[in-house]
Amino acid sequence: MARLQVAQGDITEFVGDAIVNAANNHLVLGAGVAGAIRRKGGPSIQEECDRHGPIQVGQAALTGAGQLAVRHVIHAAVLGDQPATLQSVQSATKAALALALQHNLRRVAFPLLGTGVGGLPVGAVLEVMLAELRKAPDTLEITLYGYSPADAEAIRQALARG
Repeated sequence: MARLQVAQGDITEFVGDAIVNAANNHLVLGAGVAGAIRRKGGPSIQEECDRHGPIQVGQAALTGAGQLAVRHVIHAAVLGDQPATLQSVQSATKAALALALQHNLRRVAFPLLGTGVGGLPVGAVLEVMLAELRKAPDTLEITLYGYSPADAEAIRQALARG
């Protein structure tokens, strides 16, 4: 099982191999996590997204990370042509993990997918994401980011429950 840990704050500050973006399937870096990635990473990320997109809801795409402190951004499409659902979170989490493994990315940070613009409840999203993340091999070190202290605490409690 992957090593799982929690962090609170801005995922764009993560230092590692990749961060996961809670993306729309058109890979337009608009609001929330995606907007922060666009602002801090620079225009090259959106330019690369434009070449990859659109993708299907539930899929993921890999780009460079521009000026961020990671090498790659994994864009996990949880919504867009369809609203965010727990199924799209599950599929996008699985697709993001597959890309990380395929590209030998060992230290990866995930936000809570679908809880911002997607409007899904944190507890249900955590349950779905952790079910997938716990299937990942122990070669992965995954940091789950809660933007707010309350979200970070929800992650801590979910990890403690096993």
